[in-house]
Amino acid sequence: MTEKIFQTQCGMIHYWISEKVEEEKQSLIFLPGLTADHRLFDKQIEYFEDKYNVFVWDAPGHASSWPFTFEFTLMDKARWLDDILRKEEICNPIIIGQSMGGYVGQAYAEAFPDKLKGFVSVDSAPLQRKYLTFAELWLLKRMEPVYRYYPWKSLLKSGTNGVATSEYGRELMRDMMMVYDGDQTRYAKLSGHGFKILAEAIEKELPYEIKCPALLICGEKDHAGSCIRYNKAWHKNTGIRLEWIKDAGHNSNTDQPEIINGLIEEFVNEI
Repeated sequence: MTEKIFQTQCGMIHYWISEKVEEEKQSLIFLPGLTADHRLFDKQIEYFEDKYNVFVWDAPGHASSWPFTFEFTLMDKARWLDDILRKEEICNPIIIGQSMGGYVGQAYAEAFPDKLKGFVSVDSAPLQRKYLTFAELWLLKRMEPVYRYYPWKSLLKSGTNGVATSEYGRELMRDMMMVYDGDQTRYAKLSGHGFKILAEAIEKELPYEIKCPALLICGEKDHAGSCIRYNKAWHKNTGIRLEWIKDAGHNSNTDQPEIINGLIEEFVNEI
């Protein structure tokens, strides 16, 4: 994997990509969730890097992709992703998005429906307005003060134990959160802005239709928001295949990496 940088008007995006992109290989685009960074997919990169073209980034404002001005939308992230993929001559990407990364994937599907070859949602949820209550949408736009004034040690504990069930998953999430240790203001702004642009994208009431082959994955112990309820409804309304992961939380790809890797590989082979 090679680390590269892409310049935007708001800051630089750091990303990691196969040293040599081969046209005959499928391209797997891994997009981490809010406050997580490229390390979230270490177990997937390790498994797939010799089989496919692989890509993962530190999302705008996250970890190495800093400093960054919080003046962008969810669709901006999708467009920047497309700019990077075009720069790297990656066509027909298969996006694997965890949580917020899954929302970026749906925005990409909306903006570039003919480019996306496959979509895997890992503990994410649909972007359509009909899935959220008014209260949920209202809260999404007002989360920054919660993260700003919540005691950091308590936030660190809940942020790690609340998203993973395995020791590896919890330690990894703690390491990723510690990037912001000593700068809770940045962490709060990053989180608050992420939820805000998510709410704004939902309020646009765009179709956000997934027209390519797709797979939904959700941990049976995913207690982040209403993720389980969203995925049940998403599957029921669309018929997209849904796989429940036993003994896994919101970061199911870190709790059960072998199972997730197997599901992704099976999905890619079917495509």
